[in-house]
Amino acid sequence: MKKILLVLTILLLTACTNLMNTPTKKVEYLLSKYQSNDLDVLNQLDETLLSETILSKEQKERYKNIMKRQYKDLTYTVKNEAIDGKTAVVEVEIEVYDYAKAINVTEDNLINNADLFTDSNTGDVDTIIYNDSKLTNLENMNDRIKYTINFTLSKVDEEWIVDDLTETERMKIHGLYAY
Repeated sequence: MKKILLVLTILLLTACTNLMNTPTKKVEYLLSKYQSNDLDVLNQLDETLLSETILSKEQKERYKNIMKRQYKDLTYTVKNEAIDGKTAVVEVEIEVYDYAKAINVTEDNLINNADLFTDSNTGDVDTIIYNDSKLTNLENMNDRIKYTINFTLSKVDEEWIVDDLTETERMKIHGLYAY
C-alpha cells in the first residue's frame, strides 16, 4: 500500500511540474514576480538605480517606491500562445500606469514654465527641482495604458525559459514606453 501511495505521489508531482512547464505558465510566473515585488525584481531595480547619477538618494528611494507601485498594480491578459518546436511566443496585453504621460507633462511644464525650474544663480535648469517635479507627477499618475508584449521563450533541456526581455518590453512593463 505504501508503494502505491509513493508511486501516486510521484506521478502527481510529475504531472503538476509538467503543467507548470508551458510557455504561458512561465510568462505568468514572470509577471507574478513583478506583481509581488519579488526580491529578484527589486534587486534588478536596485542595480539600475545604483548606476543612476542624476537622482539624489532620496529621489532614488521615491523612484523605487513609484516602480514598486507600478509592478504591484500591473494587470495582464494572455491573448495567445504559439509554439514552434523549441521556440514559443506568448502574446500578453498588460495594463500599467501611464508613466510616459507623467514624464511628458513634466517636460511640457519645463518648456512652458522654464522659470519654475531655473537655478536663479546660474540660469540653468535645476535638476533637483526638475527631478522632484517629475517624481511628483509619477507618484500622482493614475491614468493607465495597455500595451501588447510578445514574450519569446526557448525550450532548453525540456524546460521553457523566457528569453531576456528587450528594452522595449521593459519600458512597457515600467509604463515608460513612448507611444
